[in-house]
Amino acid sequence: MRKKLVLFRTAILVATLLFAIGSCKDEEEDFLLETLVADAIDLNGAAPPSNVSPTPNIVATFSSDVDAATATAANIVLTRDYDDAAITLQITVSGKSITIVPEGDLGNGALYELEFMAGLKGTNGKAVTAFSRAFTTEGVFAPSGAVAYWNFNDTPNEQVSGAAPVGLVNLSFVDSYSATAGKAGSFNGTTTIVEFSGADAWMNTHDFTLSFWVKANSVGHVNAEGNPKGHFVMGLGAFKGFQFEIAGDYAWCKLAGSYELADGTTASEDLWFPGDGVTGQNGGWQGWTFCKDLTGSGGVAALIKDTWANVVCIYNSTERTGTMYINGEKMKAFDFDLWPDGEAKRGVVGMKWGGVAPEVVNELAFGFIQSRAGTLWDTEPWGGYDFPTSNHFGGLLDDVRIYQRVLSEAEISLMYSSAK
Repeated sequence: MRKKLVLFRTAILVATLLFAIGSCKDEEEDFLLETLVADAIDLNGAAPPSNVSPTPNIVATFSSDVDAATATAANIVLTRDYDDAAITLQITVSGKSITIVPEGDLGNGALYELEFMAGLKGTNGKAVTAFSRAFTTEGVFAPSGAVAYWNFNDTPNEQVSGAAPVGLVNLSFVDSYSATAGKAGSFNGTTTIVEFSGADAWMNTHDFTLSFWVKANSVGHVNAEGNPKGHFVMGLGAFKGFQFEIAGDYAWCKLAGSYELADGTTASEDLWFPGDGVTGQNGGWQGWTFCKDLTGSGGVAALIKDTWANVVCIYNSTERTGTMYINGEKMKAFDFDLWPDGEAKRGVVGMKWGGVAPEVVNELAFGFIQSRAGTLWDTEPWGGYDFPTSNHFGGLLDDVRIYQRVLSEAEISLMYSSAK
């Protein structure tokens, strides 16, 4: 009897050991995430990191070899938070690791979610338990895809191509609108100018966005008669390309631009913001669809006089509309489709450089309405560069970006709020 009991207990022990060994083996064969890094930054920690490069190299390493056939865009998804856009990924597999590289720049200061779906498997046939990790790219938020960018961080150079200016006079650098923004370009209001050649490539496009931070100084900014003078913040051959201008009394600001018509010729138009609330519905031009009424809150001056402002101007070729935003809020809009019947601008295609030398030349100037090589308004006391009392820009300029696409309202709002 005792012998049978011993045998029975031995059998139970062996079965238990076999079960335990089998369980351990099953656990060892589970397909589990071991590490997840973006370059040298851990994405698998307790808190989502906020300093990931806009061009990250992401590597996920698992407990066993990855079945490459399942490492697809259906099972590995990177989504941008503010607009739920899915980012195209390049995905490669090597043994236990998956390398994930986003196509294109993710932009600064943007939140992303990286998801691994249950369809992802190891070569052992085991599926991963679905999980996701979040991260934010480094720096202040800026929409991706700029074709030109000036950060004025102790250099006047254009950052996308690295191009240096062809002309540079009396530019200095001071602290910008926030610590994270670094430095800004300081313009003295009498001589400072920065010039770049071949600028038509930045504006010859169907869709166009110009974004920048500006602080226009009023103190001592006067003309030959001692009266306040205007600010030519920037210009590519004035209205033959595009220009941004602030009135001397700060009652209005505008983007004047050259637009391509259906027959290939060009015509200029102003995206003009006076802050009076007047549109085509209450006595203004029929093509004006919106104008923010600031008459009870200090007018346009309250936004842009002696204070930092974020300005974004957009042309949407699909809708044939122009829109200006200041500090993340829509201020002015027009619609070419509401121009009079028979008006050529109803067939506008996009924006296009329309200048002819020597009147204007193909150079973008910061600090004036055109580069010094142009002759337009040369003899006018307000328009000639050689007159220190003409409308030279006096103040600070930073983070100038040009896009050949339409920024969304979500991008514009986030860009402003992130920086502030």
